[in-house]
Amino acid sequence: MIGKLLPIAGALAFSAWAFSVSNATTEAAVPLPPPALDAPSTQATQPTQETAVFAGGCFWGVQAVFQHTRGVLNAVSGYAGGDKATASYALIGSGRTGHAESVQITFDPKQISYGKLLQIYFSVAHDPTQFNRQGPDAGTQYRSAIFYLDASQKQVAERYIAQLDATHVFPRKIVTQLAPLAGFYRAEDYHQDYATLNPYSPYIVRFDQPKIASLKTLMPELYRDNPVLVAAQGGG
Repeated sequence: MIGKLLPIAGALAFSAWAFSVSNATTEAAVPLPPPALDAPSTQATQPTQETAVFAGGCFWGVQAVFQHTRGVLNAVSGYAGGDKATASYALIGSGRTGHAESVQITFDPKQISYGKLLQIYFSVAHDPTQFNRQGPDAGTQYRSAIFYLDASQKQVAERYIAQLDATHVFPRKIVTQLAPLAGFYRAEDYHQDYATLNPYSPYIVRFDQPKIASLKTLMPELYRDNPVLVAAQGGG
């Protein structure tokens, strides 16, 4: 990712990355059925905010997709899967910290369910059949992973993966990792709202804007034209 590599890599690393971008294919969106099992409906006495944490390649695109999703109150780019001490872009790039580039999604369960978020995640946000990579980005930090917060989220995710694998909607088996969330660590400010702030970036144009367009096309009832931004909430 050009905006992230330039400060920390030399010319050779950048040239290799640029070559991989030019030869990478964009992940195609896949129309999917909703989960047969979803999280229970929120009652009036329950909280109006819940949290989900997903990883699916570069967090710029995943964040952008969910910022354009109705019912999402906030979507923050960050790191999950490793320790707080190694939660920085300069370190996670080694692929040895255990972290994955992730997005913490705060949502209103009265407007959108956890299962619907999963449907978007698997359908348009990334390709869940790619192991430790997405598009031009390779390494464990770009793995497909769901960090569940409780037993209900784990069960819904497990059942949905089994449902999708059983119906062969993807040409290959889903490789998404399921792991309990031990901690989420917000990424550096320059990663927040990146797709919105850099609409002409070649990376965003090629790999992320098509994901947003697919959300609008495949799930128009869940699409919002104006994204909910981290900066607008005093967080960026």
